[in-house]
Parts: sequence; C-alpha cells; structure tokens
Amino acid sequence: MQSRPLILVTNDDGITAPGIRTLIAVMQEIGEVCVVAPDRPQSGMGHAITVNDTLHLQRVSATESPILEYSCSGTPVDCVKMAVHEVLKRKPDLCVSGINHGSNSSINVIYSGTMSAAVEAGIEGIPAIGFSLQDFSWGANFEPTKSFVKKIVLEVLDKGLPQGTVLNVNFPKLTENEIKGFRICRQANAYWQEKFDKRTTPFGKEYYWLTGEFINPDKGEDTDEWALANGYISVVPVQFDMTAHHAIPVLNRWEL
Repeated sequence: MQSRPLILVTNDDGITAPGIRTLIAVMQEIGEVCVVAPDRPQSGMGHAITVNDTLHLQRVSATESPILEYSCSGTPVDCVKMAVHEVLKRKPDLCVSGINHGSNSSINVIYSGTMSAAVEAGIEGIPAIGFSLQDFSWGANFEPTKSFVKKIVLEVLDKGLPQGTVLNVNFPKLTENEIKGFRICRQANAYWQEKFDKRTTPFGKEYYWLTGEFINPDKGEDTDEWALANGYISVVPVQFDMTAHHAIPVLNRWEL
C-alpha cells in the first residue's frame, strides 16, 4: 500500500447528505479521497443496479480541489462500479460507505443501499466498511462518530479483513463520552412486521404507503441490536457468499 491510501467514499443518502460530508472529512485525514455517490437519495435500494437506463456521471468538485467528487445518476452499487471501472486509475485500498442517516442493524442490512455499496466493493476485492448512525434526521449530529470511524478505518487499513467479508458498523445516538466502545456482534434475528397504508387521491385513484413495526424477539447479548441499546458501537462482519453451507448436508440426503 502506498504512503497515502486511496479511499473510495460513497453512500445511499446522496452526495450532499451531512453523513457523507462527515465521512469525507475524516477520510481526508487518512488518505487520498475519491467520492462517487448518488445524485439523489437512494435509500432502500439494496443491491440494485441500473440495466434498463443510461447512467450519468458528473464531476462536482472544483478542478483545483484535491478531492475528486462525482455525482452518479444510479444506485449506490452503480456508484462503486463506476468508480472502480471508469473513474479511478487503480483499485482503491479501502471503500467506506455512509455515514447513513439511520441504523442498518439486523435485517436492515438486506435492504440497505449503504451496505450494498460496501458489499459491491468487497466483491471487487476491496476492503470495505458501511457506517450508519441511529438517527434518521437530516440534521443528525455526526460529530461523536468521527474518532471511532477513524480508529476502525486505520485498523482495517493496517490489518485487512478476512476474505469475502465486509464490516457493518452502526453507531448509537449518543455523545462521544457516552459511547462505551466497540462490540463485535452477530446480526440480530429480527424482522419488520409490515403492512400497507391504503389511501385514495382526490381523483379517486388508490395508492399505498409501506409502513411497519420492527420486531426483535432475539434477546441475545451478542447481537447488534443489544450493543446499540446498551451504548456500544456494533461491528458485524458480513459475508457476501450467500450459500447456506449448513444446509448442504441436509439437501444431500434428499432423493434427487
């Protein structure tokens, strides 16, 4: 790795979101920074890619700026693909995604554009971390996360990550002094109990809003939900090999 690592920064809340601006500022202290992020909010996009439309990439930083910043018309995963294959001249040493406005703990990792961008980087062979804060407000205070973001990024740059793994890091909504530290966790076995709010326009056309309640029956003290509820930063190693390896012996006993 070169003296100043090359760090790709992306997110799903859009390039102007306060969370990504915080992440960019911290990454500037560590390495050479390139930003490729959506030109508008792309929350809940999961691992979607653009295949039936064109993609647009526009540089938004000044020519003399030391940071390359591009807005992309696509999804968070599109942003990573565009960065790796069109923008950067070499593979980055790290990809960081976020800081998301709202947590991506438990089952939310499946739907998260923030984490899907990190997973895409991992698929490309790039060490990657997704960062999220337990505060959905656009005016969320990201200041307490800065020192912790820097600490874990430096650890990953120094030690690397296990093959086929990226990190899902979630911060509780606390002050820096209130945060108790990091907990290495598993994903809580929780889910959304969903329903659709059916409404009617003044013109008589029906439409729906997805609503729901987050249900957590998992009372384990080794989960990300427990860590966040008890003042810790949760760190969950996420693998993108989705094979259920434990099920293979079971299926091999079938009469197929």
